[in-house]
Amino acid sequence: MSGQPVQLTQRRCFIHQRREAAARCPECNRYFCRECVTEHDERVLCAGCIKRLQPRRRFDRRRLGSLVRGFQLTSGIVVLWLVFYYLGQLLLTLPSAFHEGTLWRDLW
Repeated sequence: MSGQPVQLTQRRCFIHQRREAAARCPECNRYFCRECVTEHDERVLCAGCIKRLQPRRRFDRRRLGSLVRGFQLTSGIVVLWLVFYYLGQLLLTLPSAFHEGTLWRDLW
């Protein structure tokens, strides 16, 4: 029997030694029962390997978050610039009598 490969049904779960193995994790090459494996990114992985893969995903989220914050900052600067630009345009449309202070004397 040492020269023949052992079938999956003859393997035992790495965590639950009394249970029959249902799958082999491609990351750690250990055998697990149905309760100990789950599908993740179109692969069947054990919980330990999924935990090891999570920090990479968090790094991607942080990177995406910094891009979003940069976009928000740029958008805020553009909006403020537009507000002050149109405020300046509005002030330019006021008559010169308003700037000289004579407009109020003429009204009273």
